[in-house]
Amino acid sequence: MNIEEIKQLVQLMIENDLSELNVADGETKVFLKRGPSGLPVVVAAPPATNEPSASGRSGGAVPSAATRAEQAPEELIDIKSPMVGTFYAAAGPDSDPYVAVGTAVSEDSVVCIIEAMKVMNEIKAECSGTVQEICVKNAQPVEYGQVLFRVKPA
Repeated sequence: MNIEEIKQLVQLMIENDLSELNVADGETKVFLKRGPSGLPVVVAAPPATNEPSASGRSGGAVPSAATRAEQAPEELIDIKSPMVGTFYAAAGPDSDPYVAVGTAVSEDSVVCIIEAMKVMNEIKAECSGTVQEICVKNAQPVEYGQVLFRVKPA
Protein backbone atom coordinates (compact mmCIF):
# COMPACT_ATOMS: atom_id res chain seq x y z
CA MET A 1 0.00 0.00 0.00
CA ASN A 2 1.22 3.45 -0.78
CA ILE A 3 0.50 6.73 0.98
CA GLU A 4 -2.20 7.75 -1.54
CA GLU A 5 -4.16 4.56 -0.86
CA ILE A 6 -3.93 5.20 2.88
CA LYS A 7 -5.11 8.80 2.38
CA GLN A 8 -8.12 7.48 0.43
CA LEU A 9 -8.92 5.09 3.29
CA VAL A 10 -8.69 7.93 5.81
CA GLN A 11 -11.03 10.06 3.66
CA LEU A 12 -13.46 7.11 3.45
CA MET A 13 -13.42 6.84 7.26
CA ILE A 14 -14.14 10.56 7.66
CA GLU A 15 -16.92 10.64 5.04
CA ASN A 16 -18.67 7.61 6.57
CA ASP A 17 -17.94 8.48 10.23
CA LEU A 18 -16.15 5.16 10.81
CA SER A 19 -14.20 4.68 14.04
CA GLU A 20 -12.08 1.75 12.82
CA LEU A 21 -10.99 0.24 9.51
CA ASN A 22 -8.94 -2.92 9.03
CA VAL A 23 -7.61 -3.60 5.50
CA ALA A 24 -5.43 -6.41 4.17
CA ASP A 25 -3.74 -6.24 0.78
CA GLY A 26 -1.73 -9.41 0.25
CA GLU A 27 0.72 -9.60 3.12
CA THR A 28 0.34 -5.91 3.97
CA LYS A 29 -2.17 -5.09 6.68
CA VAL A 30 -3.30 -1.63 7.75
CA PHE A 31 -5.43 -0.87 10.80
CA LEU A 32 -6.91 2.62 11.04
CA LYS A 33 -8.58 3.91 14.18
CA ARG A 34 -9.88 7.37 14.90
CA GLY A 35 -8.57 8.67 18.18
CA PRO A 36 -10.36 10.81 20.77
CA SER A 37 -9.74 13.89 18.67
CA GLY A 38 -11.54 12.27 15.72
CA LEU A 39 -8.35 12.16 13.69
CA PRO A 40 -7.32 8.77 12.28
CA VAL A 41 -4.31 6.94 13.67
CA VAL A 42 -2.52 4.65 11.19
CA VAL A 43 -0.96 1.42 12.40
CA ALA A 44 0.73 -0.72 9.76
CA ALA A 45 1.16 -4.31 10.83
CA PRO A 46 4.20 -6.28 9.74
CA PRO A 47 3.61 -8.92 7.05
CA ALA A 48 1.90 -12.04 8.38
CA THR A 49 4.16 -14.89 9.44
CA ASN A 50 3.55 -18.38 10.73
CA GLU A 51 5.36 -17.63 13.98
CA PRO A 52 3.16 -17.00 17.01
CA SER A 53 3.24 -13.46 18.31
CA ALA A 54 3.59 -12.45 21.95
CA SER A 55 -0.15 -12.92 22.44
CA GLY A 56 0.07 -16.49 21.20
CA ARG A 57 -1.71 -15.78 17.91
CA SER A 58 -0.12 -16.41 14.58
CA GLY A 59 -0.01 -13.69 11.97
CA GLY A 60 0.39 -9.94 12.14
CA ALA A 61 -3.08 -9.00 13.35
CA VAL A 62 -3.17 -5.91 15.52
CA PRO A 63 -6.01 -6.11 18.09
CA SER A 64 -7.40 -2.76 19.13
CA ALA A 65 -7.40 -1.74 22.78
CA ALA A 66 -11.18 -1.39 22.65
CA THR A 67 -11.76 -4.99 21.56
CA ARG A 68 -9.15 -6.56 23.78
CA ALA A 69 -10.84 -8.38 26.64
CA GLU A 70 -10.16 -7.07 30.13
CA GLN A 71 -10.48 -8.92 33.44
CA ALA A 72 -13.62 -7.99 35.38
CA PRO A 73 -13.65 -8.15 39.20
CA GLU A 74 -15.61 -11.45 39.13
CA GLU A 75 -12.79 -12.91 36.99
CA LEU A 76 -15.03 -12.76 33.93
CA ILE A 77 -13.79 -11.33 30.65
CA ASP A 78 -15.92 -8.59 29.09
CA ILE A 79 -16.39 -8.62 25.33
CA LYS A 80 -17.03 -4.98 24.47
CA SER A 81 -18.44 -3.30 21.40
CA PRO A 82 -15.66 -1.88 19.21
CA MET A 83 -18.08 0.61 17.61
CA VAL A 84 -21.43 2.33 17.77
CA GLY A 85 -24.16 0.44 15.91
CA THR A 86 -26.95 -2.09 16.17
CA PHE A 87 -26.31 -5.46 17.86
CA TYR A 88 -27.51 -8.62 16.12
CA ALA A 89 -27.20 -12.00 17.86
CA ALA A 90 -27.58 -14.00 14.62
CA ALA A 91 -26.64 -13.75 10.94
CA GLY A 92 -30.28 -13.34 9.96
CA PRO A 93 -33.79 -13.20 11.41
CA ASP A 94 -34.34 -16.95 10.86
CA SER A 95 -30.82 -18.01 11.92
CA ASP A 96 -29.77 -19.41 15.28
CA PRO A 97 -27.81 -17.01 17.53
CA TYR A 98 -24.01 -17.21 17.24
CA VAL A 99 -23.72 -17.89 20.98
CA ALA A 100 -25.91 -18.51 24.02
CA VAL A 101 -25.18 -18.70 27.75
CA GLY A 102 -23.01 -21.80 28.19
CA THR A 103 -21.51 -21.70 24.68
CA ALA A 104 -17.75 -22.33 24.54
CA VAL A 105 -15.89 -19.71 22.49
CA SER A 106 -12.34 -19.36 21.22
CA GLU A 107 -10.44 -16.27 20.10
CA ASP A 108 -11.74 -16.60 16.52
CA SER A 109 -15.37 -17.39 17.40
CA VAL A 110 -17.87 -14.92 15.94
CA VAL A 111 -20.18 -13.91 18.80
CA CYS A 112 -22.42 -11.33 17.08
CA ILE A 113 -22.77 -8.78 14.31
CA ILE A 114 -22.81 -5.03 14.78
CA GLU A 115 -24.34 -3.04 11.95
CA ALA A 116 -22.79 0.38 11.47
CA MET A 117 -23.51 2.59 8.45
CA LYS A 118 -25.23 -0.31 6.63
CA VAL A 119 -22.10 -2.46 7.05
CA MET A 120 -22.38 -5.76 8.94
CA ASN A 121 -19.30 -6.21 11.16
CA GLU A 122 -18.64 -9.66 12.61
CA ILE A 123 -17.41 -9.36 16.20
CA LYS A 124 -15.04 -12.07 17.43
CA ALA A 125 -14.62 -13.19 21.05
CA GLU A 126 -10.84 -12.54 21.12
CA CYS A 127 -10.71 -14.75 24.23
CA SER A 128 -11.32 -18.39 25.12
CA GLY A 129 -13.90 -19.56 27.61
CA THR A 130 -17.61 -20.05 28.21
CA VAL A 131 -20.27 -17.37 27.73
CA GLN A 132 -21.74 -16.58 31.16
CA GLU A 133 -23.90 -13.57 30.32
CA ILE A 134 -25.35 -11.84 27.27
CA CYS A 135 -25.65 -8.18 28.23
CA VAL A 136 -27.66 -6.81 25.27
CA LYS A 137 -30.80 -7.78 23.37
CA ASN A 138 -31.09 -8.50 19.66
CA ALA A 139 -31.51 -5.37 17.48
CA GLN A 140 -30.54 -3.12 20.42
CA PRO A 141 -28.39 -0.04 19.71
CA VAL A 142 -24.95 -0.30 21.34
CA GLU A 143 -22.27 2.24 22.17
CA TYR A 144 -18.51 2.09 21.75
CA GLY A 145 -17.02 0.17 24.69
CA GLN A 146 -20.38 -1.20 25.91
CA VAL A 147 -20.16 -4.72 27.38
CA LEU A 148 -21.86 -7.21 25.04
CA PHE A 149 -20.92 -10.53 26.69
CA ARG A 150 -19.19 -11.79 29.82
CA VAL A 151 -17.03 -14.89 29.42
CA LYS A 152 -15.56 -17.20 32.06
CA PRO A 153 -11.95 -17.85 30.96
CA ALA A 154 -11.02 -21.38 29.94
